[in-house]
Amino acid sequence: MNFKPSEHLSQRQIANGLDLVIKEGMVTEAMTALTGGTFLVALAILLGASNLQIGILAALPSFSSIFQLVAIFLLQKYNNRRGIAVICNIAARVPLLVIGLLPLIFSKSTSIGVLIFLLFFYYFFGSIAGANWNSWMKDLVPEQKLGTYFSKRTRLTQTLNVVLSLTVALSLDYIKRVNPGAELVTYAFMFIGGGIIGLISVWLLSKTPEPASYLPKDNILKLLRKPLLDKNYRKLLIFNSFWSFALSIATPFFTVYMLKALNLPLSYIIAFGIMGQLAGIFAIKLWGKYSDKFSNKTVIKIAAPLYILCILSWPFAGMAPSLLFVSLIVAMINIMSGIATSGINLSIGNIGLKLASKNEAIVYLTAKNMTVACFASLGPLVGGFLADYFSNRSFVWNIQWEGPHGIRILTLLQLHSLGFLFIIGGVLAFIALKTLSLINEKGEIPKELAISEVRSGFRNEFKNKLTREALLSLLYSPVHFHNLMQKKIKHTIENKLVHMRKWRSTLAEKRTA
Repeated sequence: MNFKPSEHLSQRQIANGLDLVIKEGMVTEAMTALTGGTFLVALAILLGASNLQIGILAALPSFSSIFQLVAIFLLQKYNNRRGIAVICNIAARVPLLVIGLLPLIFSKSTSIGVLIFLLFFYYFFGSIAGANWNSWMKDLVPEQKLGTYFSKRTRLTQTLNVVLSLTVALSLDYIKRVNPGAELVTYAFMFIGGGIIGLISVWLLSKTPEPASYLPKDNILKLLRKPLLDKNYRKLLIFNSFWSFALSIATPFFTVYMLKALNLPLSYIIAFGIMGQLAGIFAIKLWGKYSDKFSNKTVIKIAAPLYILCILSWPFAGMAPSLLFVSLIVAMINIMSGIATSGINLSIGNIGLKLASKNEAIVYLTAKNMTVACFASLGPLVGGFLADYFSNRSFVWNIQWEGPHGIRILTLLQLHSLGFLFIIGGVLAFIALKTLSLINEKGEIPKELAISEVRSGFRNEFKNKLTREALLSLLYSPVHFHNLMQKKIKHTIENKLVHMRKWRSTLAEKRTA
């Protein structure tokens, strides 16, 4: 297959390319749903992983991004982003197939150490492919449509993730209940399926057109200095690095907290995750519109405080008196987190693309990914260490009321083990958010002016989706059905009458003859 970039792409080629990128994203999401996220953490716990080892697993995606210098070296040498992305993605899918085959061939050879070792290569080659893909997408997707296009892509991929994750989770819970010994084998088939699906996504990627780009043949380290010397881009690196470090202390342990501290079944956890994804799907279309209209920075200022509040709310789920209240709190946290993170992730990705130099986009994006990766990979390790440190420590904040009928104690806050991580991560994230104001983005408007429109936009969208359509479907559909049936009955009677008239006319003619 010819991977040579095109000097000029027609509007039809661009439209076809954008369509392929959405299809590739959906197939890749299917692979990720089967081999990552909650299922990967559940597999690690099944293999006996400690908090520190789970932290290492969570750090791998970020840590492997440090090696994106290789992406610049390859692009300088071959000047072919599509070819590099395709080859590296193939190499990234092979470890998934190996992870799946090991339990089937050698039943006792799979351990948490082997899993970490193989996943390192999966993330390593994926990060090189990802750096070229990001630069490629900056040139392929029109800048004025970045928010709208990627919000649509994310909405579709999350919808697929919702359906697939719930189906797999219910299947795993059933297998765990009926035949616990087959749980590891089930995960093996999930990784094999994920690897095969991943190869299909590579095929779609290979058909996507690539606009020509020209990266200077300068020394790599000299090239990497350019984004660091860019004052505004350097401010973005400071914010993104600090923010990622703060979140990665806490977020990798949400699933662990639900499995171990809250004792929730895997299907419950996936269901709560789906609630968050559905909320994100509902919200991301609006976030995409507002990021194009108000600026990405404004969207982050609105969505980030909501997400910080969600992080700080996790310890209260552990204080709930029953499974019902635990479920309600966790559901609400996931829904609010889904709305917030869809806007944050979209805007942080777009602002990185927007502020990057057009001719040296891969250099800017690689510098950003590497810098952020250093801090983001450090966060889960710090989180894992802190989780072990606080495992036998607790903090209780009570209010005591003494009256004629005795003493009553009201617990305001109770922290133990992972609960400390959520408070620490939330406080650090709030501090990191303060550095966002240092960044200059074209088209930015004050947050206060945008909040009212965003609030009304979400309110109207909610009413449109959950009120107008619901009422119309309940009220209009029966009326429409009744009217339709009346028309059909009337039409049938008229046809019968015509048929009877013809029959009588024919009978009269026969009698006359």
